Amino acid sequence: MAIKGFYALVKQTVTNWLDDYAPSMGAAIAFYTVFSLAPLLIIVIGIAGFFWGHEAAQGQLLEQVSALVGAEGGKAVESVVLGAQEPAQGIAATVISVVVLVVGATTVFSELQSALDRIWKVNAKKQSGIWAVIRARLLSFGLILTLAFLLLVSLVVSTVLAALGSWLGSGIPGWGVLLQVLNEAITLGILTLLFGMIYRFMPQVSVAWRDVWAGAFVTAVMFEIGKFLIGLYMAKASVASSYAAAGSLVIVLIWVYYAAQVFLLGAEFTRVYAQAHGSRRERG
Repeated sequence: MAIKGFYALVKQTVTNWLDDYAPSMGAAIAFYTVFSLAPLLIIVIGIAGFFWGHEAAQGQLLEQVSALVGAEGGKAVESVVLGAQEPAQGIAATVISVVVLVVGATTVFSELQSALDRIWKVNAKKQSGIWAVIRARLLSFGLILTLAFLLLVSLVVSTVLAALGSWLGSGIPGWGVLLQVLNEAITLGILTLLFGMIYRFMPQVSVAWRDVWAGAFVTAVMFEIGKFLIGLYMAKASVASSYAAAGSLVIVLIWVYYAAQVFLLGAEFTRVYAQAHGSRRERG
């Protein structure tokens, strides 16, 4: 793809992003994400912990959250997760807690689906009905299982890289840098896979696999760049101290809002790419 063609894609993506009121949609996604965060993380930790051990899964996930939102935000998320893990008293309370967990964890994915349907211009009538609700919740839970699987993959990769580092690190010059690059490449691949699955399955419209990968990769790259830039901003801006007791929550909200905008930009890019170069390109 020539530079001129890529510029045209980016220009149309930004135009669509503004026309679809993505900043407002991102605010709604951020709001639901904050309330879904604790149940979502608890379910992911529970599933991954079944195979790898609860402490290892929780430690790895919270470590990655801290890498995203910084130490203050990570502590806020950790306190919410630990507080939500308090066991319920009695069978009825336990059942209710499980239902609340599942509904809470899947709510944010339903909001993501609504945003993607708006981007893909899905007919409003197609979204209605009990089947649409059931489909959205099943897809949401399927994506939660995917998150748990990717956490397991991350645990395995981290363990393997740590073992290789201790085994070969002292004997090969520059091995530490190579491992860091390899770890970043694997992270980028995992994010691309995750975004690709969301862009492929969440909208209530048929999207070809070959249409999603470009947008998923662009989204993953923007996500990683944003992680670095927001980390610099958090270090310089002293957001936590500026907002006193609410500082940690503000940090999480800033990151989640940025992530939502990256996600929506990637979705817009996916649609524009599909229409310009993919399966929805007009022939002739």
